[in-house]
Amino acid sequence: MARHEPWSAERASGIIAEHTHLEGATLPILHALQATFGYVDGGAVPLIADALNLSRAEVHGCITFYHDFRAHPAGRHEVKLCRAEACQAMGSDKIHREILGRLGCGWHETTADGSATVEPVYCLGLCANGPAALIDGEPVAHLTADSLDEALAETKRETRQ
Repeated sequence: MARHEPWSAERASGIIAEHTHLEGATLPILHALQATFGYVDGGAVPLIADALNLSRAEVHGCITFYHDFRAHPAGRHEVKLCRAEACQAMGSDKIHREILGRLGCGWHETTADGSATVEPVYCLGLCANGPAALIDGEPVAHLTADSLDEALAETKRETRQ
């Protein structure tokens, strides 16, 4: 079962219409689009701009300013690695280099097989248990490259069941 719906301008227009009444509707619209489709398609920019009487540049600027918004679909699994000071003090930089090397991708990128997208985050609130990560929203404490591999393998097994 897919986590997100396939992009549809018609569906996006409906989502936008549901949120235009809100004060500062741009961010709620962008969050709703990403929650539905897994990313904010470029086709949404003119739809949002027209609905909110904004320029396309203003909408694009909002999307690119906030790092949580994606312009392309993410991998099947979201891996968020904590880059905050407490995790760095516990050796996260070295672990992150190893993880990125094993996955064969960089920050904000998706693995070649589409299995995972890696994003940096700045504090998961697991400072006493660092280095830390989130895999599909589930926390992983005392992170190592091997524990990430195990967690991804476990999520793959759960997905198949």
